[in-house]
Amino acid sequence: MNRTWRNWVPAVAVTAVVGAGALVVPLTANAAVDLPDLSAAEVLELAAGHSVDTLSGTVEQTSDLGLPDLSLIGGAGGGGVGAGPAPGGEPDGAASPESAALELLTTPHTARVFLSGPSQARIQVMDQMAERNIILNGGDLWFYDSEDNSVVHATLQDHEAALTDLPDIPTPDQLATLFLEKVDPSTELTVGPDRSVAGRAAYQLIMTPRADETLVGAITIDVDADTGFPLAVSVAATGGSTPAFSAAYTDISFDAPLAETFDFTPPAGATVTETPERAGHSKPDSNSLDEYSQDNAEPTVTGSGWESVVEFPAGAFPTDNPEMTGMLDQLSTPVNGGQLLQTRLVNILLADDGRVLVGSVPADRLQAAADE
Repeated sequence: MNRTWRNWVPAVAVTAVVGAGALVVPLTANAAVDLPDLSAAEVLELAAGHSVDTLSGTVEQTSDLGLPDLSLIGGAGGGGVGAGPAPGGEPDGAASPESAALELLTTPHTARVFLSGPSQARIQVMDQMAERNIILNGGDLWFYDSEDNSVVHATLQDHEAALTDLPDIPTPDQLATLFLEKVDPSTELTVGPDRSVAGRAAYQLIMTPRADETLVGAITIDVDADTGFPLAVSVAATGGSTPAFSAAYTDISFDAPLAETFDFTPPAGATVTETPERAGHSKPDSNSLDEYSQDNAEPTVTGSGWESVVEFPAGAFPTDNPEMTGMLDQLSTPVNGGQLLQTRLVNILLADDGRVLVGSVPADRLQAAADE
């Protein structure tokens, strides 16, 4: 899926566009917590100002978006759709990143996350019968899928760009950053009861949309009282009694992981695909400027805040992937002018003319926007 799509679709729809999923986790109150009182503005400042760049922890993820478990749908990868390799190569038999994103939005997952500064990161996604590893170690980026014993290796010069290309696991800190960047007068901020998350005392920041036409009821971010690091994020749908989407650390340490954590050698017999050396996301040469311009066409936005609808032009959404289109056909329903994919938090209209409209709004608002 192209980068324009990833950057513009509301976070609750694509926290893992290239291969990770989303999540509801019961948060454990390990003990009574009584922290010094802070205002919502102070908790927001605490979270925005955290400087954590080393950690190891476990993230538990699941979702209740009203979608079927795509790992059980034929053609979705049997025991589960893989996250797809790092950019530049896709071993035979691997699922596409787009179908992986959809599958991971409907299937529980556990991930181990390791971080040591800007140039070392490791994510281990543990499926029932397989494991996927994404490893950044200096200039080396690896993706390993144990299900088919495949490895993709890339050499990268720009670590920040490399991390944007990883199959994102929507960790609570990533989700919190997405949501907190969107705080504006259309959102009411309050502080909930103190919590204990992963054994750490946390403030509870609650974001409530000031909007009538939105599917989002409230977003809760649990902020570590000592470091300001977001430990959990939960999204409730309007009128829902249980979270529709959340992610939470179940254990976490802010100590630097051992250096060997980021070492990787392809297992014996693995199929290894080498990708060309890359220096971040460079603009293509002049021979492909027309294609570049189309792939990076800016979407248009109708409305504002929580009631906004994002419209992507024809060609911005992948339509040449039979697996992807087949899954969308099974998940969507025909409506006047296209196909509608509905979830508890986000609706997506695939218009017959190739446009894609997305919003955390009722379906009739999407259709009205398409007709404007």
